[in-house]
Amino acid sequence: MEIFKIIDPTVPQVPIIISIPHAGTFIPEDLKAKMNPELSEKPDDTDWFIDRLYSFAVELGITMIVANYSRWVVDLNRNPEKQPLYNDGRVITDVVPMTDFNGNQIYKDNYVPDSDEIARRVALYHTPYHEKLTELLQQRKAEFGKVLLFDAHSIRKSVPGIRSEDFPELILGDNDESSASLALISTTIDALQHKGYEFSHNHPFKGGYITRSFGKPEENIHALQLEMCKTNYMDSSEKIYDEANAKSIQVVLKQTFTNLVEKMKLI
Repeated sequence: MEIFKIIDPTVPQVPIIISIPHAGTFIPEDLKAKMNPELSEKPDDTDWFIDRLYSFAVELGITMIVANYSRWVVDLNRNPEKQPLYNDGRVITDVVPMTDFNGNQIYKDNYVPDSDEIARRVALYHTPYHEKLTELLQQRKAEFGKVLLFDAHSIRKSVPGIRSEDFPELILGDNDESSASLALISTTIDALQHKGYEFSHNHPFKGGYITRSFGKPEENIHALQLEMCKTNYMDSSEKIYDEANAKSIQVVLKQTFTNLVEKMKLI
């Protein structure tokens, strides 16, 4: 199994890369054997179908990188040095998660991956993804003088382990306006806000490790994260892709990227 797949644009490329680190579902059999089967058979923390939702992007000149392995093998959006993203009491999953977002144990028989196993997974899965992402960003920056990384995610409408209330339907994260230029942030907010979806900016998510580590607007490398509720494009069970829901949110997303492509020409 390839660690990731690259989906090239079908028209001339633009300086935007979409990263989808949590849509992967593959778990090697030796690891799956150590996991609780009721969880591993359908890993609920997966960003189901996000690559399908954003498939229109290649028609706008955008390259996509999509992870194939489950985030329960290794989480590509976590710091490999195990530094937490938040310190507000929510469930924090690590680069090699031990629990799901609601605190349920992923592994059976009290198995805990040791430091060697964690290092092995980081080297095997985490590092290559980040190296490829770096390569793509540097290629676009070399060609255009600037580049935008857009990290695409989804989450259940309700995850009590993180937040007692339901999530807003669209949550833009830019690490408190430090990972991208204010012009790009403003363009994105204008495109997402007041479009029939509840919108929030940097709360309760302000971008994960990918957004925070790659976003260097002073070097003309910008990064944004969009978290969205799965009900935006799936059915009410949050298990099945819903074409009608997906088409509605895709209208908003397509316009967002169209506006970002134009703004990238000006910054």
